[in-house]
Amino acid sequence: MNTRLRQDAIVRYLRRTGATTVADLAQEVGASRRTILRDLNSLRDEGFVIHSEPGRGGGLQLDPQSVQTTTRLSVAEVFALLISVASMRAAGGLPFSDLADQGLAKIERALPPEKLRDLRRFLDCLYVGQLAPQVDISDLGEMDADLLPAFEPAFLKQLRLQFSYCDAKGVVTQRHVEPQAMLILPPVWYLVAWDPARQDFRHFRMDRISAPECVEGTSFRRRHVPFKSDVRPLQPASA
Repeated sequence: MNTRLRQDAIVRYLRRTGATTVADLAQEVGASRRTILRDLNSLRDEGFVIHSEPGRGGGLQLDPQSVQTTTRLSVAEVFALLISVASMRAAGGLPFSDLADQGLAKIERALPPEKLRDLRRFLDCLYVGQLAPQVDISDLGEMDADLLPAFEPAFLKQLRLQFSYCDAKGVVTQRHVEPQAMLILPPVWYLVAWDPARQDFRHFRMDRISAPECVEGTSFRRRHVPFKSDVRPLQPASA
């Protein structure tokens, strides 16, 4: 369990039990006593009020009114929020867009500088346009939940991405590509990538991608993608 998931589990356990011990927390999340103490300090730094009682058991209690005061969202999570708002705006279906932009701007300002830099680099890969009316979207499906988390290192570290791809005829192939951009043509989303095997750009409908995985040690260079004239970079108003 990574640090963030473990700390989330600690907060949930404290809220559920009312009072517990360091030993019980260590057993609950499968970590050492030292790790739990370090996590508790981090949670306090983020705004959670956690009372501790002296003694062998190390009694702990979370203030029921305690709330988190610092942002713990990952780059991928903030990016998902931004592109959801921006893509809905592009499709003309976003009420209260000004309030949404204000809220997202506050989240961005709360990000540490290194995360904000990564977010900007992520957004630089995002483009939007209009879907041609003749494109058949009757089979449009849901996107793999693992796709965006895989995109984060693929785009930021420029690592090749491998995945299974099901084409319009239902034929599944294994692809190994260099991600260059994300293209939103509401309601369809595409991964635009350079395919080394074909020595050309390819557009992969994201709802047809499954089992995405970054390939470590496979860095590549960014390429200029020759988009059509009606496709433009998408920068949300909060950016």
